[in-house]
Amino acid sequence: MSQTADSIDSLHWRTELQRLVSALVVPDELQWKSIWRKDTASYMQRILDKIKSRWARGLHHSSSSARATLVENVTSLASHLKPFSQQQSSQFRVAAALLLPLNKIVEGPSTEVDVNVRRQAFNAFRTVIREHSADIQSDEPPPVFDFLQRGFNDKDRSVRVDAGRALSDLVHLHARATDRGCKFNEPIFMKINSLLESGVKDAVKETLLVSIGSIGRDAQFELLGLVVHCLISQLGQDNHVLKGLAYTQLLEIAKAQMKSPYILVSPYLSQVATFVVSRKCTNPMLIFEMCRFLSVHPADFITVTLPKTLPYLFANSEAKIIEEISEDLRRTILSLFMEHSHQILAYVYQQHGPAQTTRSLTFIKNIIFRGAESKSADLTVRGMVQSCVVALLAELVVVLGHENEERAALAVDALRKVQRSVTDNTELEMSLFLKMYMLGIVSNLNEMLQDVHGKKSFPAKKQILRGLGVLIVQIGPLVNEVSPQIMATLQTMFLVPELAEVTLSTWYTFLSTLNVEDVIPHIGTTSAAIVSAWSALSPSVRESAKKCLHHIVFDVGSTVRNDAKAHLNEVVDLGHIPELSEIHIQLQSVRIWDPHAQLQKILDRCSSNNITVAQVALAELQNFMKNNQPSLIQNLAAGDAFDPLIGSIQLTLFQVVTRDGEGSDTLRRLAFECMGILGAVDPDRCDLNSTDTKMIVRNNFEDDAEAKLFALHVIQDVLLDAFRSTSDIKYQGHLAYTIQELLFLCEFTPALVSSESTTSVPARVRQRWNGLPKHVLETVSPLLAGKFKASHKELPDLPSPIYPHQKTYREWVQLWTAHLITKASNDMAQQIFGVFRSAVRNKDVGVAHHILPHLVLNILASENEEDTGCIIQELTAVLKDQVASDSSSTPDKKFLSAQAVFTLLDHLSAYVRVQRQDLPKKVEGRRSRGNSEFAIRQQQLIRVDSVLSSIDHELMAKAALQCRAHARSLMNFEKRIVSMRERQPPPPATDFTPYYERLHEIYAQLDQPDGMEGISTLILSPSLEHQIRQHESTGRWTAAQSCWEVRLQQQPDNLDFHLGLLRCLRNLGHYDTLRTHVQGVLVRNPGWQSVLADFQVESAWMIGAWDDVHNITANIEHEGPSVVKARVLLAMRSGEPLQVEESLKKARLVLGAPIAASGPSGHRRAYDALVDLHMIHELELIHETVSNLPPSSQGRKSAIVALSQILSARLDRTLPTFRVHESLLSMRRTAFSLSTVSRPSITSQVGQSWLASAKIARKAGQWQTAYSAMLQAQYTNARFSFMESGKLVRARGEPLRALQELENSMRLLGFVDNNTVDLTREDEHSKRMKAKAQILLARWMNESDRYEASYVLKQFQNAADSAPGWESAFYHLGHFQDQCYRNLSADDKSNRGIKMNFQTIKCFTEAAAYGNKFVYQTVPRLLTLWLDMGERKVTAEHPLFDKINNVVASSIDSIPVYKWFTAFPQIVSRIGHPNRIVYLVLSRLISSVIREYPRQALWFFASVVNSTKATRQQRGRTILDQLKNSPANTDSNFPHLITSLHAMIDELLRLCNYSIGDRKTLSMRRDFPKLLGMKESNILIPLQSSLTVNLPPVSSMNHRDKRHNLFDPLSPTFTVFYDEIEIMHSLAKPRKLTVTGSDGIKYMFLAKPKDDLRKDARLMDFNGIINKLLKTNSESRRRQLHIRTYGVVALNEDCGVIQWVPNTIPVRPVLLKYYEAKNVPAWSKELNDVTRHIKDGTDKEAAELFVTKILPEFPPIFHEWFVETFPEPSVWLASRLNYGRTMAVMSMVGFILGLGDRHCENILLDTNNGDVVHVDFNCLFEKGKTLETPERVPFRLTQNLVDGLGVTGIEGVFRIACEITMQLLRDNKDPLMNVLDAFIHDPLVEWEDETRKRQRRNAKDKDKDKMDSATVKPADLRSWAKTALRPIERKLKGLYSPTNVKERTYGGITRGGEDEREISTSNLVQMLIQEAIDPANLGKMYPGWAAWH
Repeated sequence: MSQTADSIDSLHWRTELQRLVSALVVPDELQWKSIWRKDTASYMQRILDKIKSRWARGLHHSSSSARATLVENVTSLASHLKPFSQQQSSQFRVAAALLLPLNKIVEGPSTEVDVNVRRQAFNAFRTVIREHSADIQSDEPPPVFDFLQRGFNDKDRSVRVDAGRALSDLVHLHARATDRGCKFNEPIFMKINSLLESGVKDAVKETLLVSIGSIGRDAQFELLGLVVHCLISQLGQDNHVLKGLAYTQLLEIAKAQMKSPYILVSPYLSQVATFVVSRKCTNPMLIFEMCRFLSVHPADFITVTLPKTLPYLFANSEAKIIEEISEDLRRTILSLFMEHSHQILAYVYQQHGPAQTTRSLTFIKNIIFRGAESKSADLTVRGMVQSCVVALLAELVVVLGHENEERAALAVDALRKVQRSVTDNTELEMSLFLKMYMLGIVSNLNEMLQDVHGKKSFPAKKQILRGLGVLIVQIGPLVNEVSPQIMATLQTMFLVPELAEVTLSTWYTFLSTLNVEDVIPHIGTTSAAIVSAWSALSPSVRESAKKCLHHIVFDVGSTVRNDAKAHLNEVVDLGHIPELSEIHIQLQSVRIWDPHAQLQKILDRCSSNNITVAQVALAELQNFMKNNQPSLIQNLAAGDAFDPLIGSIQLTLFQVVTRDGEGSDTLRRLAFECMGILGAVDPDRCDLNSTDTKMIVRNNFEDDAEAKLFALHVIQDVLLDAFRSTSDIKYQGHLAYTIQELLFLCEFTPALVSSESTTSVPARVRQRWNGLPKHVLETVSPLLAGKFKASHKELPDLPSPIYPHQKTYREWVQLWTAHLITKASNDMAQQIFGVFRSAVRNKDVGVAHHILPHLVLNILASENEEDTGCIIQELTAVLKDQVASDSSSTPDKKFLSAQAVFTLLDHLSAYVRVQRQDLPKKVEGRRSRGNSEFAIRQQQLIRVDSVLSSIDHELMAKAALQCRAHARSLMNFEKRIVSMRERQPPPPATDFTPYYERLHEIYAQLDQPDGMEGISTLILSPSLEHQIRQHESTGRWTAAQSCWEVRLQQQPDNLDFHLGLLRCLRNLGHYDTLRTHVQGVLVRNPGWQSVLADFQVESAWMIGAWDDVHNITANIEHEGPSVVKARVLLAMRSGEPLQVEESLKKARLVLGAPIAASGPSGHRRAYDALVDLHMIHELELIHETVSNLPPSSQGRKSAIVALSQILSARLDRTLPTFRVHESLLSMRRTAFSLSTVSRPSITSQVGQSWLASAKIARKAGQWQTAYSAMLQAQYTNARFSFMESGKLVRARGEPLRALQELENSMRLLGFVDNNTVDLTREDEHSKRMKAKAQILLARWMNESDRYEASYVLKQFQNAADSAPGWESAFYHLGHFQDQCYRNLSADDKSNRGIKMNFQTIKCFTEAAAYGNKFVYQTVPRLLTLWLDMGERKVTAEHPLFDKINNVVASSIDSIPVYKWFTAFPQIVSRIGHPNRIVYLVLSRLISSVIREYPRQALWFFASVVNSTKATRQQRGRTILDQLKNSPANTDSNFPHLITSLHAMIDELLRLCNYSIGDRKTLSMRRDFPKLLGMKESNILIPLQSSLTVNLPPVSSMNHRDKRHNLFDPLSPTFTVFYDEIEIMHSLAKPRKLTVTGSDGIKYMFLAKPKDDLRKDARLMDFNGIINKLLKTNSESRRRQLHIRTYGVVALNEDCGVIQWVPNTIPVRPVLLKYYEAKNVPAWSKELNDVTRHIKDGTDKEAAELFVTKILPEFPPIFHEWFVETFPEPSVWLASRLNYGRTMAVMSMVGFILGLGDRHCENILLDTNNGDVVHVDFNCLFEKGKTLETPERVPFRLTQNLVDGLGVTGIEGVFRIACEITMQLLRDNKDPLMNVLDAFIHDPLVEWEDETRKRQRRNAKDKDKDKMDSATVKPADLRSWAKTALRPIERKLKGLYSPTNVKERTYGGITRGGEDEREISTSNLVQMLIQEAIDPANLGKMYPGWAAWH
């Protein structure tokens, strides 16, 4: 622009302008001097005004030459003024001024205006319009057509051609003005058409047609339409030459445009057809010629164009043409009208004024009436309009969007006319009228935009979208009712770049029209759509988008209530878009959320059905995890149990990758990247239970309420997702119909959403409606008034079974489902399933797949035997096809069909299970109403169960194995084995071997090594294949390698065997061997290249052979995991960023594919793929870090250290197996080796990686691999590698050599006996590692017994000094001192011991303050030492004890309160402490815990405040009073909480002690109104889960936070107390009360009188600690070993409250039920006699009688309970594993605790998951051995309990769980004994009684009366308690002998009963199992214990 300005203002430019203008205005002159002084704009205006005034007069010289000169002057001036026109706007109208002289020049006689002048003039015209196009395109262009027409009429052809060229330039110039081109060109072509129709000479027409043809060759859009229309109009010419010329021109245009004639004309068919058909009578040749050009028959042309032509014809009353068309097409006028009524009436109503419209409507009525066959008087305008009102309104709405305001205004008038025609209510507002039809209108518009009724051009679609905007404005806020449909339309159209701007304009209109609260649901979708497309938007579209977002954040955000501002959380992250910074800042100021809440919100959006929202949310999640909050993710995925958010992330991502449909590829790519960032998290440490939305119809659609629930379930969980996600309009219509009908069935009407409805809605219906989620309501509301219809095709005659006759799974499942719909068994079922007939016959099988099980169940539950038989045939046909060797079905068909059948069978099995659980409850509750309903349900259950039983088990097992339905296969093979075992006589053992091998294979596929181990014990001679499976499943890769090598010797050319061997070599890390083997194999078998490529390329990169890697990846197209990883490595090696990015994208898609195939719950199945994605992300991390290292040495080191910490945390969160860890570590080493520059920090990382490999290999027992890794680590000079080296030597059985090596290495480094001062600065990591080495040395020294204790102590002290602030150093130092103290004599304990205790307590308080790894060891022990010392007078008076007291007192503040809470029961038990000084500190400690965690701690404190012992009660109440009255607490809710909780506890005590007489129930309302009034009191329900401590992960730094969130913040509180309190039947008559929690769940409790529940409470604490320990161990965690616990609150020493365990049943009634079914009595005279003989006989006699007389009468039947209770195979397997493992854990724990009285009433079974739950812990601490008939078994393991374990019995699952648990208990002796410490200081009531008895026995007779009344001394009680606990401690040490017999034989060694020695864990477990199943022991048990059960 500046250049142009300079040229305009230059002297040269002005001088030339003066010359040109002066020549043009001759003879006039201009006063140039006065002009020059003015500014440019002013002087230019003077010049133009002068030209205009001069040429208003005419020529000065009229000669030909003068005219030619003038033309040249005009041309030159036009060119000279071009810079001025470019700079200035079109207001100066230069072109208009210059065209004036040209007009004058061409006027005159031909002698003066010769051909040359005329041609020059037209060329000058072209120059003018070209150089000053802005003038031509202005709102008021100069009139030029008259000038051009002069040229068209010229007799000289060359002039006419030049005029044509000028015309071409002009119309093209107009066409380029996209917004106004049509407006200018249309009048020009109207004049051309008039010229062609006039009587001008044919030569003129010929030239004009040629010119128009030339225009058409490169014309586009509207201009091409005008040309085509013009030429077609000439096809009806009488002159054949002109007609032929027009025809030729059209053909030339079609050729130039590269289109067929029809395609050329089709976009303009509307105008063309109207023109042609309207002349059908006057010029019939026109339509004929045109059809010839288009190559269509005239009748076909007329038919196709009826929608375009009829509106014009009817509106203009063209009766003759209409009648002729009617005759030609042989259709009545009525049918023609009815088919196109909406288009005809839309045209009619748009006519100017009411008179024309009325005239046309009258014409229509008359012509229809005249042509109708039956003359009906009913034909009215209203009737005509109402028959097509929705389509008519839609047509008019489209016109509302016309660019021509006049046309749009006509449409508004037309709408008013339509309203008057349809309604009598003249006062009805337009908005309300349109609202009635808006759903239909929007649907119609959507169909137009989706090209359902023919393709529409972009201008047409823009018009539709503008029309939609006008419609929204017309309707106003009421448009919200169709907002889902409008949003769907806007989102779809926004993705089309050409429509983006107009769509956003309508979108803004929509948002700004809605009420503020109605905008809220669209906030997320709108922002996501804009952000996702932002990069592709043009600047103008971005402005529109910004406007929308501004409205949402500023306008909506400022208007909504504060509580509604949370909805702005739905706005996606805008921070990465600079243009939106203002909006982003405002948004951040409104939504202040913590990272946890932000993450949860992102995850919610990731699950959105809207693909754009999900896509943007995933991008946010990726950014959040990678850049914003990596440390948060690190903390969430740390420790023994990950935060639930980690499970949520995984589940969300798995659900995303399994989504199908448009856009799913982008979603998957993002999800795979997020999975890589999160890493392959250990599935055993995170909760991955997805919610199951399945529903089982229990009452066969005969219960109206249940049927409606089913309808809602199908809408919500099946139809809605399909409806929203499908892009198939037809299918969406079918789904809309189905939803509409189901809504009607549920009695939902439009009155539910209409504010003006006068119809009342029943409360139950409204309640049901309001119960639906918001997103469901938003979608289905418009369908309440829907008028969708569906036509049902008749099904063909179908053979039975259908399956073999269908080619694909889709065809089969849809046809079978459609067929079964016709067989539904009752009216309600027929009504529900009938509406699916059209929805199931579609390319999407989801709906059919979902309703098929419900359909089958409905039919089977009815009594139609024929239909039942057909279903069984169908199922059998599918199963047989799986195992048929000659099957012709495709693999896809077989697999998917089998999966559908298994899903169906699972559904039937689930029905059987819930009915068996529910029916007894129903008959119990409805006895008064008779049992007819029960009988019906029972019959239905029997029918369904019989169908399940009728399917051949072996066929099912084989089919399931073929389809990888392993649980089902296992279940059926086991059934087969059980039936074989029950045969008489039993088959030989060899008959079972094939079945056992199958089971072994299945367990291998299920990744259940325990099951494999169990099966292995049954196979006498395992095959080589069996051994390989066994070795591989347990990670014994060397053994597996040997087996594969043997197999290869037998079959050297078996590819599978080679692959097996290569797998072993890879997992062992023997890459050189692997590479050599692959090369050798490929020499012999080059065709195996692609199969072996993964192994080949991996071995190549592992040894650094990059050329080979490049060649392998370049030469094969194989996309295996290792190949794509190799491509990533090569890209990173090249350093090309684009190549790296592309290879990473591709790798993620390939590596993530198995995850997408595994399904939403396939985390374990797809774990290897997760590891691959984890690996790929680490490659990216390492590459980014190493490529961008800072220049400074310190900067590089910091970057590598930061990376190292990230990588270390990522490794810790994975599954802790050798295979997983080693694959990740080896890939890291490869990634670091890619760096071209050698850096010490990188070498150090490689060394640390080798050390990590050595460690995991050592732990896995892979000695050779560990040794190789150690050598590599030492080669890289890895620091502290000597520690791992020593551990490896020790692990291989050389502890002394290991100690020697470690000590030597440390001496070499100066870590031992080094008195020099080290002035170098060590980093924190180095200090920590040095301390670790010192601790390791000290521990090994201690264990070796070769060093003085003082020397060992010095080493521990050195470690603490090396790393101040490290928990482990202080724990080990304190632990060593404590060990030394324990080993002292009694005298030394009173002297030296006090100093040791002081040091121990100091160390433990330090350790507890610094971390929480040893919190269960340190806190309880320091408490015990401190409090015990305070009780003994000698130690309490020692000077050091004051220091000890001060250390503990100060630690109350330094140690976070939650750590004290872990020992709170122990602390509370010592409240009666006799030392006043100690008690002051103790009471302060208790107060601090209660103040911090009052809701939990007060429940533990209840037994103190209400104690029957005065001292305890008085002290407890004093503490609470001080807390209540403390000034610090008066302003809080704290005092009220104490008061209300203790009021509740008092009421519960009153309930326990309430006198009930013979009453069977109590009334809460009548008897305990005060308790009833405590609902909604915010008091925590005392559930075990709510009172269980949740420690932060050990690796987390949160332990320093004194206010760590110890408990679940969502723990439920009391909200409802039920009125009825049930009195139980047992002796103490406990009271069962029911409450509802704030979480909506019902809980039940037993208030137990006359029972000391402190024992149960402590046992729950003990079990709680064990559960935590089980979670810390990877082996137990993997098996999900646990003890079922429940809440216990001791209210005082006599009574308490215990949580009722729901969904449980004792073992005894289960067994009795099955024995009763087999007519086996529970007790008999014969049994009585046998038990009497056993009691009196020897062990040998007892064993024989038990085995021969009793057991044969009671065959084991417990396995039947699992099959019957859990008929679904996967649930059956899971429940049986749960049963075996929970029984094993509790067996070991029960043995340790001396738990007896384990009869079948005290062992419960969870009917939901098979867990074993033990209750009634009265018989603890070996009390069972003191009974009249002493108990002789360590735990219950009778034949039925063994039978429940399956065919493997005690082997495998049970034994391994026992061994793991026992080892864990022994490894954690100290924390477990610390929990039991409370028994010593708060002894049980029964112990007081026992102590009295013992004292009475020891006293003389004369003192007996005195002894009865004496109180028991605390010291005596403590002595009793210690005696009771001593056996537990001994068992935990592994010291045990079976003292219940004088002499027993184990493993051939006879030992006396007194022999006691430490026994290994596996031997101890074997001894215990042998004792538990020993027939002599079982026979000698008390008969009531029922050892035969």
